[in-house]
Amino acid sequence: MADAEASLSPAAASTRPGGNPTFVLGMLCFVYVLNFLDRQLLSILAKPIQDALQISDGQLGLISGLYFAMFYCFIAIPVGWFADRTSRVGVLSAACAIWSGATVACGMAANYTQLVVARMVVGFGEAGGVPPSYAIITDTYPPGKRAAALGIFNLGPAIGAAAGVAFGAAIAERFGWRIPFIAVGVIGIVTALAVWLTVREPKRGATDLAASSASAPADHKAAFWPTVRMFLSHPILMLAALGSGATQFVTYGLGNFAVLFLMREKGMELGDVAIWYALVLLIGMGGGMIVSGRVIDRMVRKSRAGYAIAPALSLVVAMPFYVAFVWAPGWPLALALLTVVMIFNYFYLSASVALVQEEVKPNQRVLAGALLLLIMNFIGLGLGPTWVGFASDWFKAQGDLHGLQTALYTLTPFYLIAIGLFLWLARRLRREDNRQESAA
Repeated sequence: MADAEASLSPAAASTRPGGNPTFVLGMLCFVYVLNFLDRQLLSILAKPIQDALQISDGQLGLISGLYFAMFYCFIAIPVGWFADRTSRVGVLSAACAIWSGATVACGMAANYTQLVVARMVVGFGEAGGVPPSYAIITDTYPPGKRAAALGIFNLGPAIGAAAGVAFGAAIAERFGWRIPFIAVGVIGIVTALAVWLTVREPKRGATDLAASSASAPADHKAAFWPTVRMFLSHPILMLAALGSGATQFVTYGLGNFAVLFLMREKGMELGDVAIWYALVLLIGMGGGMIVSGRVIDRMVRKSRAGYAIAPALSLVVAMPFYVAFVWAPGWPLALALLTVVMIFNYFYLSASVALVQEEVKPNQRVLAGALLLLIMNFIGLGLGPTWVGFASDWFKAQGDLHGLQTALYTLTPFYLIAIGLFLWLARRLRREDNRQESAA
C-alpha cells in the first residue's frame, strides 16, 4: 500500500483527504464489505429463514439469484452512465444508503413475497456500489499498481462473507434471523453518510500514462450507446466478462448454498458455522484476493496475457479440490478442501477488473465496469444459484436423498468452460501485443 501511495502524482494525491490514497481505498473496501455482507446474509441464514417462511431450495435460489440479479445487473448500466457524468462518490454514497435501508426491510419481512421485494431493492442499491469504486481506485492508483489495489478492494467479499457468517450466525443463534439484517442495515446507513462527508472525487484519468489518455480528455462525457457498443463488440472485454461469468456460475452457485449444504449434508451446527466457516472464508477467499493481485501485477509486467493466464491456471488447481469438497464425508475435511478452493476460485476478479479498466478510456470506466458486472453477474449471480436451487429440488423429486450435493456436482463443467474462455483471452492478448510490437 505504501509504495502504491508513493507512486501517485501530487495532483492526484491533493484531491484526497490528507493526500492519503490508503484512506480512500480503506473506505471503499469497507463499503464493499457491507455490500457483500448484506448480499450474503440470506444465504448464511438460509436454514432458519426456510424454517420460518417455509420456502424451498428453488425459491431460495430465485431470491438469492435471478430475482436479485435482475435489478443488480441491469440497473448498474444506467447507474454507471450517470456516475461517469456526475460524482462517483455521490452515487456510491446514495447506493449504500438504499441497499442498507432495504436490508433492514429484509429483517422485517413477514412472508416470501415481502422478502422478494426487499431483496430486489437491495439489488437496486448495490448496483451503484462496485462500478464507481472501480473507477475511483483506477484514478487513484497507476498502471502496474492497480491489480494489487483492486485485490485489496476485492477483500470486501471475503471480509463481508466471513463477518456475515460470524456475526449473522452467532446473532441469529441467540436472537433469531431478523436481527442481523436490521443491525447491518443500520451500520450501512451510517457508513453512507461517512462516505459522502470524507471521500472526495478524484480527477478522471489522474494516474494514467499520458499516452493512454491523450486520445480523449478525461473530463469529456462519454456517450452511452457508443460505449455500450464498444464494449459488446470488443473481443478482449467480452472474453474477460464471459470467462468471469462462467467462473461466477460456480462461485455464486456454491456460495449461496454452502452454509445450507454444510448444515444439511455435512452435519454442521449454526455455532460451528459462525466460527469455522467464517475462518475458511477469511483465510481462503481473503488470501486468494491478496495473492492474486500481487501475482497478476507481476505477470502483466511481462505480458498482458497474465490477466488471463493467472485465472485459467488458478481454476485448473481449484477444480479437483472442489469435487473433493462436495464428496467429503464430514465437515472438517470439507472445510479444509474448501479453503483451497476459495484461494484459487477468485483470481479471475482482480484480473478481469484491472484489464477492463485499463482497456477503456478514463471517462468510460464506470460504465465499462458496470457492463462487466452486468454480464458476469447475470451469468454467475443470476443463473448459478437459480440452477443449483432448482437442480436440488429436481434431484430430490427423483428420490435422491442428497439432492443438494448432486446439484453442486453439476457445477463442475463450468470450471472447464471458464478455463477455456480465459485461455482464449490469453491468446487474443498475446496476438494484440505482438501486433503492437510489430507496428512499433
